[in-house]
Amino acid sequence: MPLKLAIVGRPNVGKSTLFNRLAGKKLAIVDDQPGVTRDRRYASGSLGDLELELIDTAGFEDVDDSSLEARMRAQTEAAIEEADVSLFVFDSREGVTALDEVFAAILRKRDKPVIVAANKAEGKAGEAGAGEAFRLGLGEPIPISGEHGEGMAELYAALLAFEPQVEAGDDEDDDSKPIRIAIIGRPNAGKSTLVNRLLGEDRLLTGPEAGITRDSISVDWEWDGRKIRLVDTAGLRRKAKVQDKLEKLSTADTIRAITFAEVVLLVMDATHPFEIQDLQIADLAEREGRAVVFVLAKWDLIEDQAAHLTAFREHAERMLPQLRGAPVVALSGETGKGIGHLMPAVIKTHRDWSTKVKTRDLNDWLQMAMQRHPPPAVSGRRVKPKYMAQTKARPPTFVLFSSRADQMPDHYRRYLINSLRESFDLPGVPLRITIKSGANPYADGEAKGHSGRGKREFERREREEERIRASRNTVKKSKRLAAEAAAKAAEAAGLPDPGKAAVKPVKKKGPAVAKAAPSEAAGVSEPGKAAVKSVKAKGPRAQKKVATTPSYKVGTKTAGGKAAAPRRPAAGSRTVRGNTGPGRPKGR
Repeated sequence: MPLKLAIVGRPNVGKSTLFNRLAGKKLAIVDDQPGVTRDRRYASGSLGDLELELIDTAGFEDVDDSSLEARMRAQTEAAIEEADVSLFVFDSREGVTALDEVFAAILRKRDKPVIVAANKAEGKAGEAGAGEAFRLGLGEPIPISGEHGEGMAELYAALLAFEPQVEAGDDEDDDSKPIRIAIIGRPNAGKSTLVNRLLGEDRLLTGPEAGITRDSISVDWEWDGRKIRLVDTAGLRRKAKVQDKLEKLSTADTIRAITFAEVVLLVMDATHPFEIQDLQIADLAEREGRAVVFVLAKWDLIEDQAAHLTAFREHAERMLPQLRGAPVVALSGETGKGIGHLMPAVIKTHRDWSTKVKTRDLNDWLQMAMQRHPPPAVSGRRVKPKYMAQTKARPPTFVLFSSRADQMPDHYRRYLINSLRESFDLPGVPLRITIKSGANPYADGEAKGHSGRGKREFERREREEERIRASRNTVKKSKRLAAEAAAKAAEAAGLPDPGKAAVKPVKKKGPAVAKAAPSEAAGVSEPGKAAVKSVKAKGPRAQKKVATTPSYKVGTKTAGGKAAAPRRPAAGSRTVRGNTGPGRPKGR
């Protein structure tokens, strides 16, 4: 059983930084300016082997009226009552302030254990301020640094004394995952009011001010035996209007909540529904693959409700065809009217979002869809869908094998998606269809991931080419091994290497005897031939170096004679040597 720890203190003392340190994640928004945190936020964390349930609270303000600061103080006091231990954090660099003393007096009156933490105590600058905490009457302060992680061992030793004892029946048997529901929309659309109405308590800050919620606050809840996790998010404005740093951080936190959600409740003001920003938020949720439920809040302000609801549904079908059939729930978070229709619509949408369709039913539907509307012909050749299967759910994703898949028109893809949604009753669920084709193994640049007869032919050709390559390697290896064996045999017999020696065997009637041809005898008998042979015996590189001198000149010069003149061109031939003087070219 984890220890429930509430982190409290005045604004801008580093509570959210310490909260993120103990949680191990950057969950809470952190900034230098005071008053960033407004709602109390829960998270699971640990310090060593000590399991913690953390509660991040807003900065304490000494006000008691109907202002926003007073409502934030009420949230902090509720966290203190709920927690097992309160961790009172103050800034050791500034020392104990008057507001710290007021808050310490409130903590002393409550029958709850309190641990004092002097934050920002790294270095010598915080040593003097940490000693001032003794006058608060809450015990010895613990110097820590939430930013750098200093003093965590001392904090662990202080919290270990309040660790709850685990009983035999405290283990949870039900480990089913909750349904994650993100509540999104424009600022001041009634999102936090809706969450408070569902929970039956004032869990989140609400009010007429726009943009009260900054962090994405998750709340665990149970409805009809099902575990639910509600995530209240900050309002999303147009990107061009978001200039403040805190609002940018809130927007990024909201988008992150949409990414990790399963069902998205798009809350809209019923008096001004479906503005441009609402359409963009709905499109974002569809692109992320989340199930969407439209919620018309502040429904008690509408007079002609039936006509207004019909017009809204027609407008939704026209403006968001990718979410055709998404459920629409009209309610009032202030009065609770229509709130009972919300969760049944959410559960049905989540069930449709997690659906899996049998392959046989898909292919039967595909044949009927093709008979009803045959695929078009592109460039005189018809696109032929062949086979379809579902690859995954959440959201339902299908793969369609077809010929000439890259030329499938977009309008026919949309027809298949709409027909699939109507036939299998999947309203408001984003569907994904990937179209693939069996590649031609004889075409260059096509993919190899095809099926059927073309695949078998391609594999047969691959095996044949591999066999040919192996045969060629075997022949080369045999020649190399034979040459090495001949060299070893010649070396054992005392003969030169047959591949490198310049010795030419002379055939006689008797046994063959290797006879060297001395260069002197060759020069006396036939000097021209001997010179040529000596050049050839040096190998291809040496022959290439002396190849600039013609062979007919080599023999004549070696014998001491005059080099032969070049042959004259025959009669009637033409050369390209240019003129030797005025008149006709030479050789004509």
